[in-house]
Amino acid sequence: MNIADQNSQAPPASENLPYPSDPFMKYVFKSPLLLWRMGLGPLLGRLFMILTTRGRKSGLARHTPVEYFTINGRIHAMAAWPQSDWYRNLLANPHVTIQTSAGSQSMLARRVTSDVEWQSMLDYIAANPARQRIWAGMGFDLSADSLLQEKERYHLLTFEPTDEPTPEPLPTDLWWVGPALFFGWLIMRRGSKRAYRRAAAG
Repeated sequence: MNIADQNSQAPPASENLPYPSDPFMKYVFKSPLLLWRMGLGPLLGRLFMILTTRGRKSGLARHTPVEYFTINGRIHAMAAWPQSDWYRNLLANPHVTIQTSAGSQSMLARRVTSDVEWQSMLDYIAANPARQRIWAGMGFDLSADSLLQEKERYHLLTFEPTDEPTPEPLPTDLWWVGPALFFGWLIMRRGSKRAYRRAAAG
């Protein structure tokens, strides 16, 4: 069963987190893309991955920052809003590219459905109090029996390596911005010191 078939059988997701429709909030959620393009991926990539999907209508590469976590050496992510464009793109074509602090990888997305995998996630959450608070705030009942019984309500994804073609990763085409700002600051600082000296001498 492919990921689209799995999703079609799932009940509606939790409504505890309203989908961010405000343009400013959408910009905030997308802001890691700019930092990544500036070459800060090795820092951001410990918490966020850049997920590149193909637009389900355009076929173009679409880049989205997504929080991820690793269980038993495999990357996982939760689609808090299954109505989001990146998740609908992924349903149409699960061949994706992910970028983390470890680099860029071609992956095949798969929805987690087995009790064994969900139990591994519960073990992971139990060992991470911060993650417990986050997921409880998202409306998860973290008791094992309840979560396993209602796992179809949630959209937990895992990613497996693939040799099949996937979209181009997000480039670091703005790597020059950081050095340019730094040298600009040095020039302004030197100019301010000279102006201060002239004023003091006059």
